[in-house]
Amino acid sequence: MTRLNRALLLVLALFLTAAGCGLSAPGGSDEEPKVTILGPWTDDQERHFKEVLDGFGIPYTYQGTAATREVLLAEVQAGNPPDIAILPGVGELVEYAEENRLQPLTGLYERDEYGNPWRPGAQGIADDLWVPLKADLKSIVWYRESEPPEPAPAPLSAWCIGMGDDGASGWPGSDWIEDLILQRAGPNLYERWATGDLAWTDERVSSAWTTWAGLLAQDRAAARDALLADHRGRVGGHGLLFGGGCDLEHQGSFARAFYGDRKEAAGFMDSAPLLPGGPYRVQAHEVAADFAALFGRGGRAHDMIRRLASREGQEDWGRKGGVFSPNAAVPAKKGPVEKDISRRFTEQRVPLCLDASDVMPAAVRDAFYEAVLLTVAHPEEPVRQRLEDIQKVQDAQSSDTPRLTGVCGRPQ
Repeated sequence: MTRLNRALLLVLALFLTAAGCGLSAPGGSDEEPKVTILGPWTDDQERHFKEVLDGFGIPYTYQGTAATREVLLAEVQAGNPPDIAILPGVGELVEYAEENRLQPLTGLYERDEYGNPWRPGAQGIADDLWVPLKADLKSIVWYRESEPPEPAPAPLSAWCIGMGDDGASGWPGSDWIEDLILQRAGPNLYERWATGDLAWTDERVSSAWTTWAGLLAQDRAAARDALLADHRGRVGGHGLLFGGGCDLEHQGSFARAFYGDRKEAAGFMDSAPLLPGGPYRVQAHEVAADFAALFGRGGRAHDMIRRLASREGQEDWGRKGGVFSPNAAVPAKKGPVEKDISRRFTEQRVPLCLDASDVMPAAVRDAFYEAVLLTVAHPEEPVRQRLEDIQKVQDAQSSDTPRLTGVCGRPQ
């Protein structure tokens, strides 16, 4: 390279530096470290989430994937974890906390804005290691407003069921079993089971599982079709409820996003009266959340958590993404369906319980999902062997692994 060329490059570099280059992420220059974020939101939700992040003015990169567990594990093992990881399963975060990989969030959010059960702890590890950024209501059934169901158990032919997902398949079936245990046995036993204090072979767990298998056994061909069906319905469609040849969908509040421009024609009710073996009374509402944890030590990552968990950040995320917030300071959404969902998050009448599979160790959760899929494929087979297989995985977990507490609780 000639001296002239070197001089020209030097002048160009100085010019670009002075001009800010114009290529940096929102809110900063190339020299500022970008906050790396791994999360479960893809497609439209990823776009809306990025709109929220852009408003903070903090340089960032976001990686959205349905395989958050696998991607995070690979990055941690490679020594390059993201600054912030957002996971649907807080049980996985317990494992990273046990390895002292998570940074405390003390002072980064208002604790009194996040009541029960949104701040589960774990024995033997520090407090304030995760905060929920998105909430979903479960223990509900969707139906077409023009065809409200009778409050009584429905046959298999009425139900929209799909086990498929981009990530782990089988969780829609685990939601059925969790809901049955919760509404039949109550939140205290549910929490003992979810946290490993109750055997999988316990009669109350076995009975709930057998009841669900009995529903599937009404039509083995339809049950096996559910193995191949995506829980979101066909691409470009309006979900299983609008086009799936069925009338009822046991699915969380996020299901409205699948219905597209038909979502205003969908209503919901508590699942307890409709579950097989019922009707039952509502003993609790199952809920789910996506929890953020801090792996990085940088100030920008801390600031990002602070903004995401704040009332203003949560309100903006709810407005742009159409999601529900676990932050009690965020006003309820407008619209009759949205208000009914928000009311169940805050009413004192019954407790809220986190999704059981989300609080289990990853290995136990995976065994749970596998057993669910086997039951869907062969509903006529006894469930005892399935439960014994999960119990073996649970027994293989280290006795030193911290167990979550506060899985169920009444909103504050």
